[in-house]
Amino acid sequence: MTYNALNPIRILMAEDNDMDVYLAREAFEQGRLAVHLDVVENGVDALAYLRGQGRFAGQARPDLILLDINMPRLDGVSTLKAIKEDPELRIIPVIMLTTSDAESDVMRSYQNFASAYIVKPVNIDNFFGVVRTFEDFWFSVVRLPNLDR
Repeated sequence: MTYNALNPIRILMAEDNDMDVYLAREAFEQGRLAVHLDVVENGVDALAYLRGQGRFAGQARPDLILLDINMPRLDGVSTLKAIKEDPELRIIPVIMLTTSDAESDVMRSYQNFASAYIVKPVNIDNFFGVVRTFEDFWFSVVRLPNLDR
């Protein structure tokens, strides 16, 4: 699929830290690809968004999901599990993007079929570098499924 300003990459980010959301937006804006980034603050809202429920009715499905592990209401691993158990949603790649470097979190994420696990860098330059590498890999190297675009 070709992504451009008229057909941007759609990413859903479930993240409750405003600074991490800001950094992600900045990194994607400075990237070389057009990205439409929607953000929700917890796993409950992420599932409602993906299912087009409530205030998210009519929302287009994202090409990819970024999930933090430590979120209120429903944590990232529980959200991941719900996504992968849903036949309508399980095809969407889910990347865990979190500050946790705990082996138990890594294992639980992959046991619940995460597509990748990325530990957020604390340095701003490193964060931007990770987003650029992420962007290059997921949208230049990997072929994603066409999700009713």
